[in-house]
Amino acid sequence: MPLHRQRAQKYLQKFDFESLFIEELGWDTVDRVTLPFEVDGEPFKVVSIAQKRGFTAFKCITPEIPARPLRVKLDRQLTDYSKSHLLVFGDEGKTQQTWMWVRQELGKPLAPRFEQYQVGQSAERLLQKLEALAIAFAEEEKLTLVEVAQRVKKAFDVEKVTKKFFARFEKEHGQFLKFIQGIQSEFDRTWYASLMLNRLMFVYFIQKKNFLDGDGNYLRNRLKRCQAEWGTDTFHSFYRQFLLKLFHEGLGKPDRNSELDKLLGKIPYLNGGLFEVHQLEEKYDSTLQIPDAAFEQVFNFFDEYDWHLDDRPLRNQNEINPDVLGYIFEKYINQKQMGAYYTKEDITEYISRNTILPFLFDRAEKGCKVAFKPEGAVWALLRENPDHYIYPAVRHGVDLELPTEIAAGINDVSQRGGWNKSATDGFALPTETWREHVARRKRCLDLRQKLAAGEVTQINDLITYNLDIRQFAQDVITSCESSDLLKAFYQAIEQVSVLDPTCGSGAFLFAALNILEPLYTACLERMQGFVDEDDHPVAPLIP
Repeated sequence: MPLHRQRAQKYLQKFDFESLFIEELGWDTVDRVTLPFEVDGEPFKVVSIAQKRGFTAFKCITPEIPARPLRVKLDRQLTDYSKSHLLVFGDEGKTQQTWMWVRQELGKPLAPRFEQYQVGQSAERLLQKLEALAIAFAEEEKLTLVEVAQRVKKAFDVEKVTKKFFARFEKEHGQFLKFIQGIQSEFDRTWYASLMLNRLMFVYFIQKKNFLDGDGNYLRNRLKRCQAEWGTDTFHSFYRQFLLKLFHEGLGKPDRNSELDKLLGKIPYLNGGLFEVHQLEEKYDSTLQIPDAAFEQVFNFFDEYDWHLDDRPLRNQNEINPDVLGYIFEKYINQKQMGAYYTKEDITEYISRNTILPFLFDRAEKGCKVAFKPEGAVWALLRENPDHYIYPAVRHGVDLELPTEIAAGINDVSQRGGWNKSATDGFALPTETWREHVARRKRCLDLRQKLAAGEVTQINDLITYNLDIRQFAQDVITSCESSDLLKAFYQAIEQVSVLDPTCGSGAFLFAALNILEPLYTACLERMQGFVDEDDHPVAPLIP
C-alpha cells in the first residue's frame, strides 16, 4: 500500500508512533501495556503501541537513547514477553529515534538490526522501510502473522544483491575480454578475463578497509597517477607498469625493494595463490596486453557498489559482501574439468560452528575451570531458559494440546489410524505428518526437561542434541559476571587458528570469521561493561 509520506513524516517528527502505525500503516490498536524492565541496574519502560496479527510494535522513550549493548539486552528480555515484535527507541527531547528489529534464523545467533532517524534530516530512508509495513484493507482477510513478519524482515533486513550483481558482472565480463589482446584462444581469453576480474574484486574489498596504502580508492587513484606520469597515450601503462607488479611482486611476494615500495605504497603480503604469476601469463607473456580503457570501465562498474568485508546487514541495493566471490567462483568454474567445488554457506556455517565453538569452550574451560563446573555459571544459562537454545522449528507447536484423536494414540497403538495424515496448521512444520510431529514433540519436551534439570554440562552435548550453540556462546560472553571467564574466552578467540587446507574462494574462512567476529566484539563490549560498572581494571582482561 502506498504511504502518504508527508503525513507519515509528521508523525515521525512528533514521535506519535501510535498514529503512525494505526492511521498510516493500517495496523490495529492494542491494549496499552507498560512493561517494566531492568538492564544492568537501569530501569526501562516499554509500551505497546500497535499490533498486526500478533506482531507487536513497542516504544521505549528515555532521556537519551541507550547504548547498543543495553538495547540488545532489553530486547532480549522483551522477547520473553513478545516473540514477534519491533521496538522503537526515542529520546525525551524528541530529537532522534532508533528502530530495532532482531533477525532470527535457524542455526545463527539473534542478530539485531537498527535504523536511525534524526529529526530535521531526511526521513526518506526510514519511510521506504515503513512503506513495506503498510497494510491495505484488501489484504486484511488473508493476512497472517508469517506474512507480517516477512514484511518486517524485508524492511529491516534487505536481501543480498549477489545474484543481481552477477547478472551485471556477466555483461562486464563479456566487455572486458574484448579488450584483452595477445590471446587468440577464446577459452584462454575468457579464463584470463575471469582471473583478472576476480583479482580486482578481491582488491576492491581490501582497499575499502584502507589496507592498501591507507587509500579507500587505491586502484582508481593509482590509475590516474600512472596516466599523469606516463601519459594517457601510453597504451598499456597501467596493466604492464603497475597492475602486474601489484599482483605478482606486491600482494604475491613478501620481499620488496625501495623502488617497488615507492610505486605501490604500503600494502600487505597476501599468502595465497590468487596473485601469483598464472600459467596464462607465462604462456602469453610477450603478447598479453590490456589497455587502460578496460580498467576504467571495470572501475566505473565496481564504483557503483559499496564493498563491505564482513557479513553486515545490507542496507541498500548497492551493497555487496564477499559472498559474491564464492557465487561467481561457483558459476565460472567447471567443476568436473577443474576439480574445484564451491561449498555453500549453510554447509560451511554448520561445519565451522560445530568445530570452532567446542574448541573455544574447551580452551576457555582450561582458563576458568570453576565456571564450567556442573553447577557453574556457564551451564546455568541452559537451566534458566531452556527454550532459548532449542531451535524454534523444534519447539513449533509442541506446547499446544494435541487433538483428542491424536493424543489417544500415544499410549495405545491401535488408536494411531490418523497419525500418517498431515498435521494441521499450528502444529506442523512443512510436510510434517502427525506421526512426525508427535516424535518431534517428545524429543523437544524430553530435551527441555534435561536442560531444566541441569543434565547438559558438556559443550559437545549441545551438538549432540542440536541446540543453538552459537546463541549459547554469545550469551555466555554477554552475561558473563566473572573477569576470569571473560579473559579465558577472549584469549581463546584471540589465539585460535583456522586452517582450510583446500581453500578456494575462502568460503570456509569467511564462515569462520562470521562465527568469531561477533564473539570477539561481545568480549570487547563486556570488557567495557566491567570498566563502566565497577572498579575492575582493564589490564587483567587483556593479556
